[in-house]
Amino acid sequence: MEYEIKKDGKFEYLEVGEGETLMLLHGLFGALSNFSDLIEKFRTTHKVVVPLLPLFDLDLLHTSVTGLAKHVTQFIDHQGYDKVHLLGNSLGGHVGLVYVLKHPEKVKSLILTGSSGLFENAMGDSYPKRGDYEYIKNKTALTFYDPAMATPELVDEVFEITRNRIKVIKIIALAKSAIRNNLGEELNQIKVPTCLIWGKNDTVTPPFVAEEFKKLIPHAELHFIDKCGHAPMMEVPAAFNEILHTFLMSLPK
Repeated sequence: MEYEIKKDGKFEYLEVGEGETLMLLHGLFGALSNFSDLIEKFRTTHKVVVPLLPLFDLDLLHTSVTGLAKHVTQFIDHQGYDKVHLLGNSLGGHVGLVYVLKHPEKVKSLILTGSSGLFENAMGDSYPKRGDYEYIKNKTALTFYDPAMATPELVDEVFEITRNRIKVIKIIALAKSAIRNNLGEELNQIKVPTCLIWGKNDTVTPPFVAEEFKKLIPHAELHFIDKCGHAPMMEVPAAFNEILHTFLMSLPK
């Protein structure tokens, strides 16, 4: 599905549908394609918004989880969104957590899937290796339970990023920032309804991470999906969408 990316100053984003705002925050190698099934289902009931996070556009000093959260803050303020359902995958979940801790009044609910913020097997000390296609292919496949999910198109996308030296430096900076920015002592401050949707076979943020999030966030519910890795909304979209739909419908209007 091809989507029209809107540009407004420094912001690039997708916005489709009408209703309450459902904002999707992608991860380190995320793209709109990661959310395509989710967008198609929920655009009929919600205003679905996907800001493109400036992973490679911030100066090195601000290439961090807090730098990205600041961008999201400015974007939400610029657009005038309020009472947002904030959904984040991987690094995007971490950015969402930082945002909701600073601006709880703007968030109606929080949905995390494979989120960093507590613990993650970042990328290994040597990742990403530039110019080693096979290595990138294998690393991309580890994101999923089913290695076939790492399509040639997806691997090419990741490989292209890792061929750029500046982008590699920024990826490493973001990965290190995510590890340093541990939110364990702050999560009890989150009072909004929270839904954790996790792949039971996630090797990047393993199931014990989801259990820890559930323990630390007061109003959190946890759903595991079997035979699923780090990106459930990509790998098992029907199951993911069903859990998300039930959660959103259960919230007070």
